[in-house]
Amino acid sequence: PVISAIINTDNTGTLSIDAREETFRGESHAELRSLLMARVIEEAGRRGRPVRVSTMDESGLTSLVVSPEGEVEEEESAPDGAVERPSMATTQAPRTPVGNPAGTTFTAVQTPPTGRRALREAESFLTTQAAVQPATRGFRGWMASMGFRMAPSAEELAERAHIDAVSRHWPGTRTVMIANRKGGANKTPTVKNLAATFARYGGGGVLAYDGNPEVGTLGWRTEQGGHTATVLDVLDNSANLLSTDAVSGHMSRYVHHQPADKFDVLRSDDSLVGTHVMTGDDVDLIHRVAAKYYRLIVMDSGNVDRGSDWARMIHHTNQLVVPTTTMEDRAEAALLTLRALQERDEHAAKLAENAVVIVSQWQPGEAAIAERIAEGFRPYVREVVTVPYDPALKSGRIVHDALTPTTRRAWLRATAAVAQGL
Repeated sequence: PVISAIINTDNTGTLSIDAREETFRGESHAELRSLLMARVIEEAGRRGRPVRVSTMDESGLTSLVVSPEGEVEEEESAPDGAVERPSMATTQAPRTPVGNPAGTTFTAVQTPPTGRRALREAESFLTTQAAVQPATRGFRGWMASMGFRMAPSAEELAERAHIDAVSRHWPGTRTVMIANRKGGANKTPTVKNLAATFARYGGGGVLAYDGNPEVGTLGWRTEQGGHTATVLDVLDNSANLLSTDAVSGHMSRYVHHQPADKFDVLRSDDSLVGTHVMTGDDVDLIHRVAAKYYRLIVMDSGNVDRGSDWARMIHHTNQLVVPTTTMEDRAEAALLTLRALQERDEHAAKLAENAVVIVSQWQPGEAAIAERIAEGFRPYVREVVTVPYDPALKSGRIVHDALTPTTRRAWLRATAAVAQGL
């Protein structure tokens, strides 16, 4: 029979058996799937043999083979061009009669000895390929939790690869710079979400540094610790922080820890009457201190790209990230930022060539605009990622857990793209 099941997100489903549809509703996804599977098992029992069923849910299309006894296995299609194995009936040798009738002789066939090889050429008995964890998401994950053998979907495998890329550590400190010469281009949310994703999956050791030469907004959109320290306090105490007697706990006096996201924030000077102007030497000193205490530094560069401070940020950068929204002037500013870096010097040009551009939807329903802007950047940079609209990013303190699962997944994909350049 031709059997297919559609599982909707509102706990309703449709089962079609030879074009005859039956509708189901459950109190939960688990109950709905149990009802559907029970009906398929009943159909297999009525026919006295296993049946195939195609299921469609939010994780994609899955093909299953269900037996009358309730055994369920994922159907694996043979690769294109594979030759089907002959059946046992065509490969089994004739049996030798028992008792050796008269006239029957046996010839022993000896295998010629093979030459010895050097032991250094011997292959290891240890396997280097890790076992694939069963599915954990969607219908496949539910089936795996019930004890059935279910491989993860392509989408889940991609997510696992992104997590693996983000969670890797590297020797020494790496620096990511977020740059767009125009305000309102989503620089601060980009800093926050990249730092949060790196820290959550990589085990901490991440600093988000607001390098804005004026009053930056990173401090406004993240949690404040039990003090009011800023980058100026780090400059004033840099000698102590760089001394051989300093330990990691000393830095906690100057940074603002984000408990849920496991990274620290170094705020810009937020004094209303402040007169200090950040210089290139200041940036060098701040970076030297940060590199002593953190494995990853994510820098918010502000909007002014002509000062010595901005030039030194570029000097320390390993991976450039250029954010933009779906507003045309922000996208144009992102393009001009890349062009300016291309003409600056060899290091800056390489950063521009290998940049990651992140296009965030400014309003709902702008997916097509975001993709059009992304296509405009793709021929010129290493990677372009789009992020959907999310009201949790519009204003106020950014809480990563308040983002929708789709948005968090997009930021994971963006962070993995950044990680590839480190």
